[in-house]
Amino acid sequence: MLEINQLKAAYGQVQVLHGIELKVPKGQVVTLIGSNGAGKTTTMRAISGMLKPTGGTIKLGGRSIAGLPAYRIARIGLAHSPEGRRVFPTQTVRDNLLLGAFTRLTFGGKRARGDIRGDLDRALDLFPRLRERQFQLAGTLSGGEQQMLAMARALMLNPDVLLLDEPSMGLAPILVEEVFHIIGRLKEQGMTMLLVEQFAAAALAVADYGYVLENGRIAVHGQAEQLRNDPKVRAAYLGIAH
Repeated sequence: MLEINQLKAAYGQVQVLHGIELKVPKGQVVTLIGSNGAGKTTTMRAISGMLKPTGGTIKLGGRSIAGLPAYRIARIGLAHSPEGRRVFPTQTVRDNLLLGAFTRLTFGGKRARGDIRGDLDRALDLFPRLRERQFQLAGTLSGGEQQMLAMARALMLNPDVLLLDEPSMGLAPILVEEVFHIIGRLKEQGMTMLLVEQFAAAALAVADYGYVLENGRIAVHGQAEQLRNDPKVRAAYLGIAH
């Protein structure tokens, strides 16, 4: 569903990604883990069009999307729940969700198919806290509720692929558990996801396949269970010495 080859990206003269390659098969959860500054968020931004790559190819469902503006990539079927949530604070929860379906309403095509009202109900069923607060201003929500809103808003695009960038960032442990429970439910429903996550153990527990990013390069990759049992991965990212 998503295939990346020799992807390179930079901020000005600072090269961050040095030719990474990864694949996200349809219906699977793939996780990208690594230390701070490894290039994980840059990878997500380059895929979704928020940052223009300096080299390489990105294909979504076999269609080249590298270098396209973010709004066109969204229209093709890729939704990005960004690091830091970035909800619209002066809009209600409900309006934030409807804005997630904006391209479906305005541009037609494949994304327009389906029942937007039905998708809204399904999103609110998946995130019951949002249903309770749907007429509340998004800026008044707790951090955990804003994270849920960012995820639900991305789902309103009815995407082929969902990018989740650090969904547990800044959350209390009980909310981290709830967020990963929701990711697990989305997986059961067949959602294709690329997950960047600071809690590597939780990410590898829900993922089918994983990639470890170090200094803008893929250092190791494999089945999630394989990575969970790799001594170097366990020591570096899972906090387990043996």
